[in-house]
Amino acid sequence: MAPLQLKAKKNTTLAITYLFLTVLSSAVFASPLSSAAQKEQKGIILYNQLKLDSAIQELEREASSGSIDSQYYLGEALRKKSRYMSPEAQHWYETAAENNNVYAMIQLGRTKNDLCEKIGNCPPTKKTQAEWFSLAKDLVLPRAEKGDPESLYLMYEITLNREWLEKSANAGYSLAQYWMAVSERQGEGFFLIPGKRDASVKKWLLLSSEGGYPKAMMDYLQILFEEGDMANIRHWLEIAAATGDQAAISNYGAYVAHTPDKVGYSLDLVKGYALFTLLGELDDSGGIGRYVERKGEEIREKMTPAQIEESKIVAKEWKATHPPLSFFPDKLGN
Repeated sequence: MAPLQLKAKKNTTLAITYLFLTVLSSAVFASPLSSAAQKEQKGIILYNQLKLDSAIQELEREASSGSIDSQYYLGEALRKKSRYMSPEAQHWYETAAENNNVYAMIQLGRTKNDLCEKIGNCPPTKKTQAEWFSLAKDLVLPRAEKGDPESLYLMYEITLNREWLEKSANAGYSLAQYWMAVSERQGEGFFLIPGKRDASVKKWLLLSSEGGYPKAMMDYLQILFEEGDMANIRHWLEIAAATGDQAAISNYGAYVAHTPDKVGYSLDLVKGYALFTLLGELDDSGGIGRYVERKGEEIREKMTPAQIEESKIVAKEWKATHPPLSFFPDKLGN
């Protein structure tokens, strides 16, 4: 994860607003939760940090307590851990789906049974794949017809009709705007004039970034890097780091500590080391452990004992005022 290898909110408040809207939108198609279940759900945080074993333990507790989001993510975590639709994963997907979680319905509609058929462990289903998709569409279409941005996007996920994706993007849904950029970058859409495709991709990534989507910010930063726009790189990398995105924090921390100095931030060894201290809490999630340890030690060697102590305070303050670290895996994961 070398600095500025950036691939696939104007301030910190925007990052927090994004996360609030994410939580809010995930509840649109689910039953209300109790006040206890509405509190920050540690299992989902751990899932987003790719700590599947720890996440499953927390998600089981949260799911059993009635958190519909946790029921869905428990299904995701169990499926990813076993690498197929295990009976346990299907149980929690179906539990979430029966509580009107459209994301669970879509995953049940997409189920592939190749592996479970080979090992003779395919669980019985409460509905067919077509029935789950039909139920999801019945819930989503009325909202989509009224112009709800998330519902327009979910219609795209249900039908794979790109017109729904474009409608959602034009309605301002940042995730749809990101996927519009990705699809155009991969050759979809018609552009007769040279350069128009690249300009459109950049436009969608900027709109998605302004809507608070971290993956769009990282892709947009790559374009800015290719253009040599250092002022905007500094601006957007700081915003991306404020969302909790681990890759953005890694790059931001390295650059403010001048290890290396590639984008022109003022030297701040204390903040840089503090950020790598926080990244260390991810252990080796996503295979980043050795890089984080090496880079953190590189920064530490430049610091005085007093700066190291100050960095502990900065790390604590950052953690208290920013969203949790996250890899931001796709909610509808493969």
